[in-house]
Amino acid sequence: MNRKFVLIALILVAAGAVLGGIFGKMPLRASASDDTTPARVLADYREATDIIDKNYIGKVDHERITDSSVQGMLWTLDPHSSFFTRDEFRKLYEEQASQFYGIGVSILQHRDGVYVQSIVPNTPADRAGLRYGDRIVSVDGKDARDWTSAEVSKNVRGEKGTPVKIRVERVGSATPVDVEIARGAVPLPSIRNYFMLSNGVGYVGLTGGFQETTAAELDDAVGNLKKQGMKSLILDLRGNPGGILEEAVQVVSRFIPEGKTVVSVKGRSSFAQTRELKSEGGEVDDFPLIVMINSGSASASEIVSGALQDYGRAVVVGTDSFGKGLVQHIYPLPFGTGMTLTTARYYTPFGRSLQRDYSNGSIYQYYAHEIDDDSDSPEPAPVGSPVQTANGRTLYGGRGIEPDVKIEPQKFTPLIGRLNEATFYFVRQLVAGKVAGFENLKVEKQNFSTTAAPSDINVSDKLFEAFRSYAAADKTNGLTAENINSQADYARMRIREELATATYSNEAGIRVILENDPQLSKAVAVMPQAERARETVAYSRTNQ
Repeated sequence: MNRKFVLIALILVAAGAVLGGIFGKMPLRASASDDTTPARVLADYREATDIIDKNYIGKVDHERITDSSVQGMLWTLDPHSSFFTRDEFRKLYEEQASQFYGIGVSILQHRDGVYVQSIVPNTPADRAGLRYGDRIVSVDGKDARDWTSAEVSKNVRGEKGTPVKIRVERVGSATPVDVEIARGAVPLPSIRNYFMLSNGVGYVGLTGGFQETTAAELDDAVGNLKKQGMKSLILDLRGNPGGILEEAVQVVSRFIPEGKTVVSVKGRSSFAQTRELKSEGGEVDDFPLIVMINSGSASASEIVSGALQDYGRAVVVGTDSFGKGLVQHIYPLPFGTGMTLTTARYYTPFGRSLQRDYSNGSIYQYYAHEIDDDSDSPEPAPVGSPVQTANGRTLYGGRGIEPDVKIEPQKFTPLIGRLNEATFYFVRQLVAGKVAGFENLKVEKQNFSTTAAPSDINVSDKLFEAFRSYAAADKTNGLTAENINSQADYARMRIREELATATYSNEAGIRVILENDPQLSKAVAVMPQAERARETVAYSRTNQ
């Protein structure tokens, strides 16, 4: 990457920074002085890099300097304007297209490396014979034993058809297993799981972002659940980071009549002129609806949950959402890089701002939801005028989406973390046929079923005792028979979850977790509240 690139990028960002100071829209950035211009920024940058080139004792990596310079400037504007390297920018477009090119594995980092957690069916990894529990030790001859999951992912992705050599350690194999895999298309769906619960309640896990296929995936999932007798729906948006705005509008359009405002976009650039996006035509489902959110639900997820909450169409359950109401436009830059620049703000149909305050504290504090103010309140202060939703609830903007029914997730403790690790390593041995008395649980290949009934995988007292003995003997875990017994129900659930993943699929394992999820249980319990909301919902409102 040469200096021509950084000059182009700096012109774009510097122009935005100067205008931001004029209009006072960027509270994180220090006020611009009267003589600050794009030309002045470029001159200062040239002078700084010239001094570095002439005087720095070590080797100068201009690409890293450029990347960090542009990212640093963008973060003085707001927390969501970002620079993307070549690899990151390619990944951004792959995710929007609902697929990428790689090998087709779900991986997870454990205490001593990165392991294969599950295989995606009909992908290169499936055809190459990779298995649950394989430890990735090298990629294309590079030692991967100390890599993070992100590093492994970066190195196994690449251009379609290109080969990648992977070495894994496999339980039961005396020597490492080497495979060469030609990269291929790997699906990246928005909906990772859907199934029926009790009493005609359907569950759809729309947790994989809003991509080009999201609305179509939702139609397929809802259609299949209706055939199974679904009478009401839980739409799970927890952990969904957002994505394509138009897909969010399409999702809302499945539940409210045509012509109603879904979201207001208020900006000043040609890419984000102030406008209202309205629900589109088509079949509208009027069954009782619950939407689940948490602190990982952002952007498009908040647009969906906020609109349905404003109109009283759904009961929102969970914890406060992330609070991202800034609109980014994607700018391709030279050499395959790119950036996203904030050009507008999102507002719910009744006028709530989705964006949390970011004027105090660091980028880390913002993303960690650490509040930096002088009050004793654990919640951020409301912003703007109060808004009364269609079901009579008074809400404020400036803090994301507040659930109608708040329920905290299961508390994560160090003991829970140690049990998670121990159950993985135990099941890794178990499905390799290395646990005495349970050789019948050996798994050669996942069968890719998305469900595992309790009768399919029974964690008997004998199997639990085998786990307890294994875990207590492994001093790395820091577990004893006593503290394992104190969390026996949780440990049994985790054994069953890992077995479901290893035997069936990642989706089957997630379903086991969901069956024991206190937030989902609460959502099912308050479904009568969603039924009452459906009966009394009012879509009419002035200017809507």
